[in-house]
Amino acid sequence: MVYALGTKGRETFLRHGYDVRECNSDIVESPAYRDAMHISEELLKAFADGEVGEIHLAYTAFKNTVSHVPTLLKLLPVEVSPESGKKESGPSAIMNFEPEDVEALDMIIPKYVTSLIYGALMEAVASENGARMQAMDNATSNAEEMISDLTLKYNRARQGSITQELTEIIAGAEAIG
Repeated sequence: MVYALGTKGRETFLRHGYDVRECNSDIVESPAYRDAMHISEELLKAFADGEVGEIHLAYTAFKNTVSHVPTLLKLLPVEVSPESGKKESGPSAIMNFEPEDVEALDMIIPKYVTSLIYGALMEAVASENGARMQAMDNATSNAEEMISDLTLKYNRARQGSITQELTEIIAGAEAIG
């Protein structure tokens, strides 16, 4: 099941036979946090209802204006890496949660998922703008090169025409004189 943002992704997934649930192509133009919250609520509901077993987020991460990195991030279920499970040396304290730990997770997880989705939207927009900027820079460079080349050809043609006219005038003057 795919929740696609943008028409290109939607069309690609449909062409490959995926079940595309939603396409919010207007969100991509100017993403807002409330848009990420709406998507997050739908994804979390599908996860809680057992419609999906995992939630992955695929997006283009912005590295710089020239480099954009395709990224796949697993949102749920959260996996603990072996490094984060290491015990720190020193005394360990029992932690009390206020509210209870389940209630705390019920508040934290939606905010976690929403913020990751919003961050991915912002990075995708930055990547797209960087790619557009790079394309415009390349187009400008190509246009300047073309103008320079055409100016050179025009000047050569003009110079050839002037040289031919002078040759004809000199030849005519010699014929008279």
